[in-house]
Amino acid sequence: MTDVKIGESWKTPLSAEFSSPYMADLKKFLLEQKQEGRRIFPRGVEYFRALDLTPLDEVRVVILGQDPYHGEGQAHGLCFSVQPGVRIPPSLVNIYKEMQTDLGIAPVRHGFLEHWAKQGVLLLNSVLTVEMGRAASHQGRGWERFTDAVIRAVNEQEKPVVFILWGSYAQKKAAFVDRSRHLVLRSAHPSPLSAHNGFLGSKPFSQANAFLEEHGREPIDWQLPATPE
Repeated sequence: MTDVKIGESWKTPLSAEFSSPYMADLKKFLLEQKQEGRRIFPRGVEYFRALDLTPLDEVRVVILGQDPYHGEGQAHGLCFSVQPGVRIPPSLVNIYKEMQTDLGIAPVRHGFLEHWAKQGVLLLNSVLTVEMGRAASHQGRGWERFTDAVIRAVNEQEKPVVFILWGSYAQKKAAFVDRSRHLVLRSAHPSPLSAHNGFLGSKPFSQANAFLEEHGREPIDWQLPATPE
C-alpha cells in the first residue's frame, strides 16, 4: 500500500507495518474485492487521510472511531466525519450537542471535520475501509494491527497528547497508552444508544484544552467553520 498517500512523518515509524506480510494480505484482499465489483469506502487515496492531514509530531489529540461509514458518499478517511453535503450522522449530532454544552459552540450545519484534523486532532478509525452497505465487513483483515501501530507511535511521542476514547471498543484498543505522560479521557460512546449513559455532560473538549495548555501546548479550536473548508 505504498502507492497511496500518507503523511511523510508517519512513513518511518510505520515502515515495518507497510512491509509486513499482513499488510500484503490486506492489499490483496482489497484488490480482490474491487475486482469482484464491490464498492469500497473511502476512496483508495483517502484510506490514510487522517495520517496525511495530521503529522505525527503535530498530534495533540487522538479521537478513536471503529469503522468508516458505509453509506454512499459519507466516508473520507476521518472518524465521525462526513463529506460536505452529507447529512450529519447521529453520533456526530451528539458530539455537537456536547460541544455546545461544554464550550458554548453552536452546532454547524455540516459534518466535515478536516478543520480539527489540520490542527493536530488525529481522527483515527480502527478499521480503515468498509464495503458499501455492509457495516464491519473489513474487520479482522489486518487494519486493527496497523492502527494499533499508529496509536503506539503517538504514545511514544515525548510531547503530551490527549486520547479521547468513546465507548468500550476504543477504550480497550488504547488501553496500553501511558497515562503518566498522556491524558486519557474515557466516556460512553456518542451514539444515540449510549450517549445518555455518560457521554453527554462528560466535557471532553474543555478537559483536552486545559491539559494541553497546562503542558505548554496550543489548545484546539473546536469551532468548525460555518461552511466546509
